Amino acid sequence: MALRDEPPFRADHVGSLLRPPELLEVRAAHAEGRAGDQELRRAEDEAIRSVVAAQRAAGLRSATDGEFRRTSWHMDFIYRLGGISPADEKIKVKFHRANGDIEFTTAALRVHDRITLKETIFADDFAFLRDLTEGTGVTPKLTIPSPNMVHYRGGPASIDPAVYPDVEEFWADLSAAYAEQVRRLGELGCRYLQFDDTSLAYLNDPEQRAMIEARGDDAEHLHLRYIKQLNAALAGRPEGMRVTTHMCRGNFRSAWTAAGGYDFVAEALFGELQVDGFFLEYDDERSGGFEPLRYVPKGKMVVLGLVTTKRSELESKDHLKRRIEEASRYVPVEQLCLSPQCGFSSTVEGNELTRDQQMAKLELIVETAEEVWG
Repeated sequence: MALRDEPPFRADHVGSLLRPPELLEVRAAHAEGRAGDQELRRAEDEAIRSVVAAQRAAGLRSATDGEFRRTSWHMDFIYRLGGISPADEKIKVKFHRANGDIEFTTAALRVHDRITLKETIFADDFAFLRDLTEGTGVTPKLTIPSPNMVHYRGGPASIDPAVYPDVEEFWADLSAAYAEQVRRLGELGCRYLQFDDTSLAYLNDPEQRAMIEARGDDAEHLHLRYIKQLNAALAGRPEGMRVTTHMCRGNFRSAWTAAGGYDFVAEALFGELQVDGFFLEYDDERSGGFEPLRYVPKGKMVVLGLVTTKRSELESKDHLKRRIEEASRYVPVEQLCLSPQCGFSSTVEGNELTRDQQMAKLELIVETAEEVWG
């Protein structure tokens, strides 16, 4: 069985990587007015050159910029959509970990005008990565938040009814903006695009569905709406562009928010979502079993997130191989790949492990994939 020549690759990763301390120092100086925009850009460029080289050295076939130019995996993108802005209200999200809960506080978002695409978001960022990987045999990968994240974050209350008296117009504008973004990325040469999405994983958690119901949404069917909107955003994607989605249950400073297997959304998700591959969180019991993978149709890839980014301990190859074998009872091993369960730094703070430990995990993924599929 051969390694794959197109994304997702047998050994792959989600996207975000731990920011180097020197970059964090310049970011802090920039925030305080002690460093200018050009100084920050130079620091980001240098850090990205280094981390792309590290990904190549680890043996990965794809490379991201580590999301080094972002503070957050999703809001840096969403706030650049026309018609969306931070609200005065704050959202507090409780994250869980073994040594106690922590709280993430951020601004709520507000849909104050018709949603449009004012610019090709992350265009310069992707172009830098594209040029950096040209001729290396490494495929540049861009990650952006799913359109569902615009709705899941605030729900109906975040949408001004004077702007969208009919919610169907909101969904139509949102998908149209995303479809145009995808088209423009194709023109820039993007051939590997990933939609990051927590909503479709969160909706497996009964507590999350109760929260959704309480705010006025149809929790039992919201995942069907989200799948429909994702497909609308991808309907005109350029030929040759491979698209994946990554679903996790929260990732902030090694903590998590939701729990539950993929059972609630699996049949519709795997059967109807028009992506080429699914990056699935499977690093511990919170993710449930592999049984929902029986709904994955022929031709779709499943990237098993078996290596945790939340803890520093290195998994054993034997453990990973046993888990891959277990998953292959429900979907053929030819349709499986291996990755970390999530990014290493979904926000600028990062998870609680070192960059050396991060790279050891990526190298382990490559070595294990070569032994299983190579």
